[in-house]
Amino acid sequence: MKFTYNHNEGFETDTEFGKMTISGNEEKGYRPYQMMVGSIAVCSASVLKKVLEKKRFTVEDISVEADVERDEQNANKLTKIALHFTVISSDIEDTKLAKAVETAHKHCPMARTVEDAVEITETYELKQA
Repeated sequence: MKFTYNHNEGFETDTEFGKMTISGNEEKGYRPYQMMVGSIAVCSASVLKKVLEKKRFTVEDISVEADVERDEQNANKLTKIALHFTVISSDIEDTKLAKAVETAHKHCPMARTVEDAVEITETYELKQA
């Protein structure tokens, strides 16, 4: 990926889905920490969905919410991301979902990349379809 400075807007790159603008100014584009948190949250949820489907469970819907803690005294770095998955299914048991969340945690490359720098926790909620 090549990022080019777009004067006073931030940095841009072209992807197969269109132009992506990243900026420290949230009025001009995605902020870098939003991109990082989004990558970790969506990667984790996508891996969880694949794990459940591989085990032949029906996933009607899945969503993930990310709560973020940052250290203002240390360059505002990310210190903790708490992911909360909501899974809607008609045939998953709570214990099976708990195991799938553990498996997904071990196989999400985005989360694994930052595991020594950012504390990532996962919780889940199971709703019957």
